[in-house]
Amino acid sequence: MEQATQQKGHPKGLYVLFVTEFWERFSYYGMRAIFVLYMTKSLLLEKSLASNIYGSYTGLVYLTPLIGGYVADRYWGNRKSIFVGGALMALGQFLMFFSATMAHSDDKAFAITMMWTGLAFLIFGNGFFKPNISTMVGQLYETSDGRKDAAYTIFYMGINAGAFIAPLICGYLGENVDFKWGFLAAGLGMIVSLIIFYLTKDKYVIDPNGKQLGVGPNKAADVSAEGTKDAAFSSLQLVILLGGIVAAFTTIHFGFGVDVWGSLIYGMTLVGPFVIITDKSLSKTEKDRLWVIILIMIFVIFFWMCFEQAGASLTFFAEEQTNRSIFGWVMPASYFQSFNAGFIIILAPIISAMWVWLSKKGMSPAAPYKQSLGLAFLALGFLYIAFGSRSIPATGASIMFLTGLYFLHTIGELFLSPIGLSMVNKLTPARFTSLMMGIWFLAIATGNKLAGTMSSLYPDAKATTHPSVLGFEITDLYSYFILFVIFSGIASVMLFFLCKKLEKMMHGVK
Repeated sequence: MEQATQQKGHPKGLYVLFVTEFWERFSYYGMRAIFVLYMTKSLLLEKSLASNIYGSYTGLVYLTPLIGGYVADRYWGNRKSIFVGGALMALGQFLMFFSATMAHSDDKAFAITMMWTGLAFLIFGNGFFKPNISTMVGQLYETSDGRKDAAYTIFYMGINAGAFIAPLICGYLGENVDFKWGFLAAGLGMIVSLIIFYLTKDKYVIDPNGKQLGVGPNKAADVSAEGTKDAAFSSLQLVILLGGIVAAFTTIHFGFGVDVWGSLIYGMTLVGPFVIITDKSLSKTEKDRLWVIILIMIFVIFFWMCFEQAGASLTFFAEEQTNRSIFGWVMPASYFQSFNAGFIIILAPIISAMWVWLSKKGMSPAAPYKQSLGLAFLALGFLYIAFGSRSIPATGASIMFLTGLYFLHTIGELFLSPIGLSMVNKLTPARFTSLMMGIWFLAIATGNKLAGTMSSLYPDAKATTHPSVLGFEITDLYSYFILFVIFSGIASVMLFFLCKKLEKMMHGVK
């Protein structure tokens, strides 16, 4: 009877993690909403440089979860990692506040130094916070619980509720008052997140048997399972990790001329998955399931490379080419970054209910099929704005083009991102959950870094020469957006044709 009651709803711990993540994402997206504008307007950096810094920052933010995941799995556990990460991020936001304060002086070099220091704290803090809170969502449920996809979609609402409000508050303060107050608001949001988690975790963040989650390292979670051993790094794994990163970094940086941060991100993304896949304790079934995650990571890279244009090139489009006047009020360009999050709040409950209904009917498609559809919606969004950019009036493009793009992208995101988080949790052995979540975020890191690189190609109407990508010349906004249609469309089709094979490798896990 009790088990039947539990199945009717979700554990209260889900909503604790929801609210904790809400405020942490308020902090992150509040800062992100004004970051590029702060660099170009206050620090007077060129758009191409600001785009590359943005890409490096958002890429590294998703790179460090590999470190945080490993530390949680081996030593600290999820809870301590979340606290350390949150404290570092709060400090980083306050350093951004001081950077913006110094930007008004003649010593902009010091303001830039403060900015880089703040970014460093944000990057490492996120590495400890992000993979561990995502992992704890899955641990609230039994392994075979069909509510996991729905739970991660609800959790995703927490992420995007914070992301919706953040640009409205931090964006307004940054663009209409002073950028420093936007950064300060983001820092206070992070403090609120930590307080809420601290006060509620012991009572509600528990597993189905009532045991507190995240107190100890995850390595002990399933070492007694059949066919498994203690998951310590072997000498072979350390050689693969350290030697592989050095070799990949050297090749990418010196062979292809990629900047230092890009080389580090790409190098770790190439090498990171092999740290786990070479572990001798893995059974054949476990290896097959991990390979599913690794192969889908390739397509996730293309998704985020296209999707994360929101923080840079689409912000430039909103600032310079969009008519933002609404009944005489000119909407700040940063407000557009709330559109995606607002649509998620509306659509997430609908899509979450759809997955639950399909699961009950035994009709729920495997995760790769859902993610293939997500990439297709991404392509449709760029196709829509591409046609809207072919002929832009002197007053600017209609607000409906960015609105339509964000609506379609939101559907795509809900089909891909929360499903990916749930998939990692379901397919990964418990002793590797946080570390594998960190490796999953490597794909997002690479996508974000590539997004910044692609944003630096945003066409300049005054330019006499035009950049090209793989022989495709970017002559105007239309050709720029069509490039993303091509990338996401091809990725969608390729993943679709791989789905049957990937589903077989999942060995019955949906």
